[in-house]
Amino acid sequence: MPLLPVAPDPVLVMSTDGLELATYDFGGAPDAPVVLAVHGFASSAYGNWVATGWVRELERSGFRVIALDQRGHGRSAKPHEPGAYSMEALVADVETVIDTYLLDTVSYVGYSLGARVGWHTSIELPHRIARAVLGGIPDGDPLTRFRVDEARAFIEHGTPVEDRLTRAYLTMAAGLRGNDLEALVDLVAGMRGGPQPDPADAPSQPLLFATGSEDPILEASRALADACPAGEFFEIAGRNHFNAPTARDFRARSIDFLCEGLGG
Repeated sequence: MPLLPVAPDPVLVMSTDGLELATYDFGGAPDAPVVLAVHGFASSAYGNWVATGWVRELERSGFRVIALDQRGHGRSAKPHEPGAYSMEALVADVETVIDTYLLDTVSYVGYSLGARVGWHTSIELPHRIARAVLGGIPDGDPLTRFRVDEARAFIEHGTPVEDRLTRAYLTMAAGLRGNDLEALVDLVAGMRGGPQPDPADAPSQPLLFATGSEDPILEASRALADACPAGEFFEIAGRNHFNAPTARDFRARSIDFLCEGLGG
């Protein structure tokens, strides 16, 4: 008997610029409220949401869960071209998934990169996103500290990475089966300098922000929540940026928040 749950085979959908995107429909009643789950940088739908118990708990709470491997990740296309990665493209991918599954409105759960995409999707598609959980999201551009030059030198020549943050992300990414380091570095290069969460232009939907107490972005994430007309903040006790998605209290508070949108 497997120790980890098995993910269903992906349903491939085509992005507006011709890339295959892997999506997963985890079942549930056809008329159940839908949660669209979008993972973080260098992770996948399975890593962020299946292996951590989110899908199981959301289904037990009466939701139908649909998840996406973002471009450059999981079983989706992984172009080696920075121009293929922009916030506009990632938001368009989310809209494509919503349209492909013939959904009118969804609740959104995103972590890290997925949360940043959720912020912008909530602004661009306010009629499609009813409410959202945004985990591990600060304001500003966290990618400015990632040393693309060092990462590329490591990939091409094995040159040791001196920058600690860059080394941490590469080590994490390399440890996950199926990751393409070149594509992930191109994603960083393509998104750098793009649109960032702006407290002066916040989504109006109910939003739950959640960040680990040991995550350096804690206060920046709390400030984003304070800037939102219907923002709430939840501090995930004892967790950092990398292990926050596994926290049971994070899952529980998020599911309560999503159920509030159903009047329950």
